[in-house]
Amino acid sequence: MPGTRLPGPRLQPPDLPPSREEQDLLLAAAYVSDAQYNRNVPFKTSPEAIRLYYFYNHWTMRGATYFFICVDLSLALFEEPALFALPFLVTAIAEVLCLTAFFGRLLHFAKVIPQVVFWKDTKNICIMVTIVLTLMDLVVYASLEAANVHSVRWSRALRPVFLVNFPESRQIRRALRSIRNTLPDILYVFLLFLFSLLLFSLMALKLFGDRGLKTVEGSPYFTNILEIVFELYVLVTTANSPDVMMPAYDFSWWYSLYFITYTIINTYIFMSVFLAVVYNNYRKHLKNEIRILAYLKRYKMLEAFNILKVRVGTEFVVKEAQWKRLAKVVAPDVSTSHLELLLKISDEGQKGHVDKVNFLRLADLLNIQVVTINIKRHPLEAWVPRVYQSPASLLVQKVVRHRIFVWVYDVIILINAIFIALDEKNPFISNAEWLFLSLYVIEILLKLYTYEPRAYFGRKQFWNWFDTLIIITALVATVANTTIQSARKYNSQQILDIVLVLRILRLLRVIVSIQRFRVIVTTLINIGPTMLTFGGLVLVVYYAFAIIGMEVFHGKVRFYGPNFTTPDALVCGNPALKDSAFAQGRYCRNNFNDLASALVVLMELTVVNHFLLLASGFALVTHQAAKLYFIGFHVVVVILVVNIFIAFILEAFFVAYSLEKGEVETAIEKKIQELGVGIQEEDVQDGKPTDNMDAKDSGFSGDDEDNKRKALKGLYFRIASRKYRTVDTLLQQMFESEIAPEDEGPPLDEILNFSPSDTHPKHPNLENSA
Repeated sequence: MPGTRLPGPRLQPPDLPPSREEQDLLLAAAYVSDAQYNRNVPFKTSPEAIRLYYFYNHWTMRGATYFFICVDLSLALFEEPALFALPFLVTAIAEVLCLTAFFGRLLHFAKVIPQVVFWKDTKNICIMVTIVLTLMDLVVYASLEAANVHSVRWSRALRPVFLVNFPESRQIRRALRSIRNTLPDILYVFLLFLFSLLLFSLMALKLFGDRGLKTVEGSPYFTNILEIVFELYVLVTTANSPDVMMPAYDFSWWYSLYFITYTIINTYIFMSVFLAVVYNNYRKHLKNEIRILAYLKRYKMLEAFNILKVRVGTEFVVKEAQWKRLAKVVAPDVSTSHLELLLKISDEGQKGHVDKVNFLRLADLLNIQVVTINIKRHPLEAWVPRVYQSPASLLVQKVVRHRIFVWVYDVIILINAIFIALDEKNPFISNAEWLFLSLYVIEILLKLYTYEPRAYFGRKQFWNWFDTLIIITALVATVANTTIQSARKYNSQQILDIVLVLRILRLLRVIVSIQRFRVIVTTLINIGPTMLTFGGLVLVVYYAFAIIGMEVFHGKVRFYGPNFTTPDALVCGNPALKDSAFAQGRYCRNNFNDLASALVVLMELTVVNHFLLLASGFALVTHQAAKLYFIGFHVVVVILVVNIFIAFILEAFFVAYSLEKGEVETAIEKKIQELGVGIQEEDVQDGKPTDNMDAKDSGFSGDDEDNKRKALKGLYFRIASRKYRTVDTLLQQMFESEIAPEDEGPPLDEILNFSPSDTHPKHPNLENSA
C-alpha cells in the first residue's frame, strides 16, 4: 500500500517488449509517481532513461544512499579526536568508499536528466566540489601525517553537504530555503538589534566604567567595551541574569532601571520581533512552496493523461484497461479489490473509461490508504460455539465492550500511579501491587476473550502491545524479585522500580481517551514526520559546529573522572582555568574532545542556561575571540533555526485545527458506503475488527449490536486513519481544491519561477490558514 513504503515507486520495470504502447505506459507511470510523491525531477523521456529513473527511485537505491550518508557522518566518532579511535587508514578507506557511492549516485542521476539541466543544478555542483575537496584534504592530511606533521581535517565540516544536496533530502533543503529566504528581512532587525546593543554598551561604559566596581571574582566591572558588549549580548539570553546586574545594583538601586530597560527592549521586544519576522516569512514562502507543488502535480498528471488519452465522442479519456495497467505499474502492491474500488470512483458512470477530471485524481487516490478488511470470527466461536454464544458469555462480552469498562480501568491506572508514588516499604502498598497486576492480567484475558486475538495484536495496535508487554514484564519482574528476596541473596528492587515507572506510561492511554487531549495528540502525530525535517536541519548545523569546535578546542579541557581530586583534575587539565567558574563548577566534561561530547555542549548552548559560563571557560583556554564561535552558534541555532521551528509548530496547529476531510477522501468514503462494503474506522483496528475495542460510543444496545457484529463477515473497506496526514499534504489539498478541474495551470517555466508575491489563482483559504 502507498502508506507503508518509502517515497518512490516500489517497482522494477519488467522486461517489456519495445512497443510504443508499453513505453508510453512506463512514461505515464513515471509522471504519476512523481505527482504522487511530489518529486520535481525533469527526467529524459527515452525508454532507457525512464528505466534508469525507476531504478534511481527504487527503495534499495535510496536506502543505500542514506546508509552511506550515515556512515560518512559517523566517521567523526572514529577519527581523531575520537570517541572510539580507529587507525587513519581504516577511516580513510571508509570515506573513500562513501565518496565513491556518492559519485555513483550522482552519475546515475546525470544519466536520468538532460545534461544542460544537470550542470545548471547547483546541488550537483556542490556534491562534486565537496567530493573533490574531500579527496584533496585526505591526500594532504595523509601526506603530512606520514611526515609527522599535525594538520587539520577541515573537509569534515563539509560532510553535511551530502545530506542536504541529494534529491532524497528535499525536505531539509526546504527548511534551509526558509532560512535563506528569511535572512534578508531578519538582517535589518538584527542590525537594529546590534545598534541597540552597542548603544546600551556605550551607556554602560560611561555609567559604570569609572565607578571602581568589581565583579564577584574581583575583576573590574564594565571597563572594557568588548567585554560589555559580550555580557549584554548574553543578558539577552538571560543566562547571566541577574548576576551581571548585581555589582551596579549593590552600588545603587537606581542602576537596576538600566538593566530592566535593556531587558524589556532587547530580550522581549527584539526577540519577539525576530520571531514575528521569521514566522511571517516562513508563512509567505510556505504558501509559495505549496502553490508550486500543487501546480507541478497538476502538470505531471496532465502529461500522463496526454500520453494515454484517446478520443471517445467529443472528449478525450483513458480506457479502463489502460487505467488499470497504469495503476498497477505505479502501485504494484495494490490489491485487486482495492483497484476495483478506485476504478468505480474514477469511472463514475461505469462507461468503461476515465475522463480527464477523474484521471487527475489518480495520484491522490493512490496516496490514500484504503484498508481491505477481511472480517473473521473469534476462534472460540468456531471451536465452542455453544459456550461462546451462551447468555453468560454474551454478558461478559457486552461488559467488556461497554465504555464503562474502559473508564473503570482508567481509574484503576490512576489509583495504581498514586500507589507507586507512595512508600513501597509499607507492606500494604507492596501487597497492593499484586492486586493491580492481577486486575491488569484479567483485563487482557477478558479482551482476548471478547476480541479476535489477531485483531487485538494487529500490526498497528500500539497500545495493546504496550499494555501487554508492560504488564507481562512487571509480572515477571515482581515474581522474580519476590523469589530472590525470599532466598535472601539479592534485592533487585532497582529493576522493579524501572518496571513500575514504565507502567506509569499507561497513563498516556487515559489522556488519549479524552477528546480535547486527543486533538492535541493527533496534531502532534501530524507534525511528527515533518519535525524529522527540522531534526535533519539541526543535525546539519550541529555537525558543522561540532567539527569546528573539535578542531579549535580539542584537548584544551580534560575530564579526569568524577572522583579525581588531583591539581590537574581540579582545573580541568588547564592552568588557565584556575579559580574560574568553569573549573569550580566541575564543568570539565563539557568539552570538544570527541563528537559525542561536542554535541552535548552544543545542546547545552541551545538551552542557553549556562551560555556565559561555557563561552568564558573556552575563551580562557584559547583566546577571547573564541566567544565569537558561541555567539555565531546562538544566532544560527536559537535565533534562526529555533524560531523557524516555532513558526512551523504554530502553522501546524493552525492547519490541523482548521482543515476538514479532503475532497478525494470524501469521494472514496461515499463510494464505499454506496457499494455497501464500508465499515467505520472506529469499528476496526489495523484492518481487522475489534468490535470497537475502546468502546467509546458503545453501550448495552441489546440484540442490535450482536446482529451487527454477526453481519460483519467477509470483505470490507475503510479509509485508514487520517491522523497521519502531514501538514504539507493538508495545505496542498486545500490549495488544489481551489484549482478548477479544467484549469491546466501556467506553463512549467512560470511554475518554477513563482515568487511569494504571485497569486495564481487567488486563494482566500490558503491566505487565511497559511
